[in-house]
Amino acid sequence: MTKEAKDSRKYVKQQTLLITALVALLVGFLGGLVVGVYKSGPEAVVEILPLPQQPAQIQGPAAEQRNKILALEKQASLNPGNIEIWTQLGNLYFDSNNFQNAIRAYKKSLELNPKNANVWTDLGVMYRRNGQPNEAIKAFDIAIEIDPRHEISRFNKGIVLMHDLNDFENAIRAWEEVLEVNPSYRAPSGEPLREMVDKLKRSTNQ
Repeated sequence: MTKEAKDSRKYVKQQTLLITALVALLVGFLGGLVVGVYKSGPEAVVEILPLPQQPAQIQGPAAEQRNKILALEKQASLNPGNIEIWTQLGNLYFDSNNFQNAIRAYKKSLELNPKNANVWTDLGVMYRRNGQPNEAIKAFDIAIEIDPRHEISRFNKGIVLMHDLNDFENAIRAWEEVLEVNPSYRAPSGEPLREMVDKLKRSTNQ
């Protein structure tokens, strides 16, 4: 396996997407629909929806994680053209809920390699957590343009459309596009996405 392939697997928390993986019941209105948003890459990241309305609070990383961040920041300053360092730094800030610095690092990575659908997906998750849903949608759309079969970016797009922008019609469309790529796609809860879409259609009389 090439280094590029290994890096792609490492940073695409893809058996994660979507701004990362849980499934919450939409009280009353959607009665029983489960959803989640995931990070792309090997480790799933989960959050409960919907997000609070107030600005996200940055949580301090543990000492070990903080030391890793400091070491990577130093490496990045010495090697600003190293894509891998910026991506790793973005992932560490992602995992420590430091949304703004994660956005900064991912954008640096994408300046050097704008064709990485996984990094665009993670950037979209960070925009969403930072209270910027429209920027999140833009990032997911770029990931989809780069890789039309990128399932997690499409799934995350549907979650942001539904939960943050109240655009149920386009959320359904985004998830149906996931099913066109992978008819057996399942949400993090294990529920088939097809069943989720059917529930949503019944709830919204579509």
